[in-house]
Amino acid sequence: MLVFLENARGVTRDTSASGAFFWTSGTYTPGQPISFAIELKTAGGRMMWKCKGAVVRTEPRDHMVGVAASITESTMEPA
Repeated sequence: MLVFLENARGVTRDTSASGAFFWTSGTYTPGQPISFAIELKTAGGRMMWKCKGAVVRTEPRDHMVGVAASITESTMEPA
């Protein structure tokens, strides 16, 4: 699924109600606040799962970085 961040885009590897892991570009630090939106395709159309939380860990790889983020707040909105 696509992930939209303030200055970048990414692709999810895993998601749950309490966190997400995604690949993106940029520099992130554990503990840093983060906001992102995940695009979901549903039978009723596209939805955006807007999330706020914190970076838990990062995994640099090639020209990308894996970001594990906790989710402390979220809303679901039509795309």
